[in-house]
Amino acid sequence: MRLQFKERTGKASSPAVIMAVICLGVFVAAMDQTVIYGALPGMMVSIHLPVTRLDQAAWIVIGYLLGYTFAMPLIGRVSDVYGHSRVYILSLFVFITGSILVAVSTDISWLVGARIFQAIGGGALVPVAMSITGDLYTGRNRAVALGVIGAAVEAGGAIGPFYGALFAQYWSWQWIFWLNIPISLIVLIIALLNIRRSERLQGKIDYLSGILLAVALTFFCMGVSQQSDKENYWVQLIIFVAIAIVFFALFIVRSLKTPDPLVKLSAFKNVVFSAANLTNVFVGSALIIAMVNIPLMSETILGSSAIDGGLRLLRFTVMLSLGALVGGFVCKRFGYRLPTIIGLIMSSVGFYFMSRWSLTIADPALTIHLALCGLGFGLVIAPLGTAVMDSVHQDQKGLASSMVVMARMIGMMIGMSAITAWGMERFHLATASLSLEQIVKTPAKLTESLLALFTNFFVASMFLCLLAIIPALFLSRKKKTADKK
Repeated sequence: MRLQFKERTGKASSPAVIMAVICLGVFVAAMDQTVIYGALPGMMVSIHLPVTRLDQAAWIVIGYLLGYTFAMPLIGRVSDVYGHSRVYILSLFVFITGSILVAVSTDISWLVGARIFQAIGGGALVPVAMSITGDLYTGRNRAVALGVIGAAVEAGGAIGPFYGALFAQYWSWQWIFWLNIPISLIVLIIALLNIRRSERLQGKIDYLSGILLAVALTFFCMGVSQQSDKENYWVQLIIFVAIAIVFFALFIVRSLKTPDPLVKLSAFKNVVFSAANLTNVFVGSALIIAMVNIPLMSETILGSSAIDGGLRLLRFTVMLSLGALVGGFVCKRFGYRLPTIIGLIMSSVGFYFMSRWSLTIADPALTIHLALCGLGFGLVIAPLGTAVMDSVHQDQKGLASSMVVMARMIGMMIGMSAITAWGMERFHLATASLSLEQIVKTPAKLTESLLALFTNFFVASMFLCLLAIIPALFLSRKKKTADKK
């Protein structure tokens, strides 16, 4: 099948080459989002973080999600104003610098800060890549092209945990980030030679709104991640959430008053735009629970190695990547609603089976359950992304592409914060009578409690997928695009 692409001025570049280079960039950035799941134990040892401070280690994950989310609307808008190709190249520079800072980290504060900085560059690559794709392809073929981008993102996320576990077990976790440098430099050179400059739109960039939104999300995650068994739990929860609400209110006021806001709230009047983003929030919350707990369950109560845990998650994420490609073609034929609802039902059924896992779970049941859940998540990527992109005008494509990923990242941050609080609270209750030495040497004492905890996590994910069907019902049955040919 030959994809259509827009006629533009300047030296012609092969769409295949352009797609290949931007896909490689987002692949590496996405891989660094999930690589932490396989490398986290080794990182904790390296920075001398004890098992009793696992709640702080969670911020290595949350911090990257926060940087990703901060970059989404801001850099999406920057790319609309200054050009998609320029911002893509600048984002690569930031990602390379952040990778260096992570590799030389020596304590938890430095590591979290470096991950946030790295994520700003990595997070920016995704919406800008989607915008470049929007410049290249038109009409019904845009769904297929966005499905390819989605598949690259999910492929990076698929390989990330196994990649991280491999380095953590046989080499050093620092090499994960050192190797980002030559790969990113290759992408940078090819991008400079092949990606043409896009049209620059007139407008100002509302940096203040981006800062207000980032602060609001940070305090909200700090509030949600509080553990109820801690002293002053309610005081801290109320204070953090109240601060988050204040900053979010300031963000809304700023967005309404400024003539050229970072996020045009009027876009949410479009039912399809709002429904797709809300669905993505639920999807992100359920997805992060799977990404974290599948390898964690394998390495704890199932007694597997880090690589085995990564390989189990790989079965889930590979099918997620495949689903992203399939979802693009299904969306092209049937519209947004049908593939989204089918995907959510498949994921919820997969989580139901996973919640029934026992200590004797094995193949082929384990692989079937993981594949079913992952394929379901993959099917929703292209329909939701295309729905958001098609519901805005051409001058808001950068913003729309950022909102697609931002909504899912917000869901992932909330989900990660919640399971951190919930999981650590029950971890403390289960180990209240045990010393740290006993926790390490007698894991059998924790098996029953941890199995119940993982079961509850998977049940919660199932209900999140079912809840996501409600906003998905408001998606259009058929695609309606303004630039259809």
